[in-house]
Amino acid sequence: MHVPDGFINAPVSAVAGVVAAGAVAVSLRGARRELDERTAPLAGLVAAFIFAVQMLNFPVAAGTSGHLLGGALAAILVGPYTGVLCISVVLLMQGILFADGGLTALGVNVLDMGITTTVVAYALFRGLLGVLPRTRRSVTAASFVAALVSVPAAACVFTLIYWIGGTTDIPIGKVFTAMVGVHVLIGIGEAVITALTVGAVVAVRPDLVHGARGLTAPLKLRVDGELVDAPARQSVAPVAARSTRGIRITGLVTALVLAGFVSFYASASPDGLEKVAADQGIDKKTEEHAAKDSPLADYGVKDVSDARISGGLAGVIGVGATILVGSGVFYVVRRRRTPDAPAGTPRTEETV
Repeated sequence: MHVPDGFINAPVSAVAGVVAAGAVAVSLRGARRELDERTAPLAGLVAAFIFAVQMLNFPVAAGTSGHLLGGALAAILVGPYTGVLCISVVLLMQGILFADGGLTALGVNVLDMGITTTVVAYALFRGLLGVLPRTRRSVTAASFVAALVSVPAAACVFTLIYWIGGTTDIPIGKVFTAMVGVHVLIGIGEAVITALTVGAVVAVRPDLVHGARGLTAPLKLRVDGELVDAPARQSVAPVAARSTRGIRITGLVTALVLAGFVSFYASASPDGLEKVAADQGIDKKTEEHAAKDSPLADYGVKDVSDARISGGLAGVIGVGATILVGSGVFYVVRRRRTPDAPAGTPRTEETV
């Protein structure tokens, strides 16, 4: 759903950019409360993983494909504020290095693919967990529904932005029907990927999943023949001491394999927005990308003739660049943690 330059006029693109910048600023502050010494390194990995999976377009209808947006996955794994930052980093890397998503439309894309999906998905996720049993299956099920709804929600937001500032005169009803229709199908794929990923992490390390905090029952101690809750510090400390090295290595290897190898077999059909734009005439005033001459434009390495090697190298470079930039951002955010929550201070866990 990457919006290219020329779909939305300059004034509306500028306003979207201001709104997106404000949301990112708020997210930078909010992420300080979400990140700790264990999750800060994982946030960069989440961004890189989402970058890799976004390269895997899957067919959803005749001549149309879809790909992960990732807002729901990021919000559930590392928190909504950090999730917005993850998607923003991914979109920035895609726009600058791969000419994917317009640079003047970066604010539109962050607002649509990053903020909308993250906010809608996490709000629905928390609402569902409020009424479902406190189990790992509930976390996975809520992840599925939240991801499914987040994609057509983003399609609705794009339609609204296009209605306000679209550069072509197309009946908004047709745009809305086409966008929501195809993105409901894409949402199913998003839901499956999100639920499988969240379910896999929750199964082995629920303590690292932001949305699953409080899932494990409090530690009980027997005092004078009666069971009582252990002090919070005693119940949290063993978990905090557990290393994240294994899951970081697994996540990085998975991202590299997906981007460097599996991406070659992704669907070559246009994604939902590209297909709707071509069918409805939204793309009549599309502008050339400012980064069209990038050596990595269109997810290939310039002057490498073999398509498999070119695409694989581009994917690996993209994963590496995303994890470096993302990890740098989250390291700085973590270092600037608010004074009332110094590094190493156990935090009160949320209940599911």
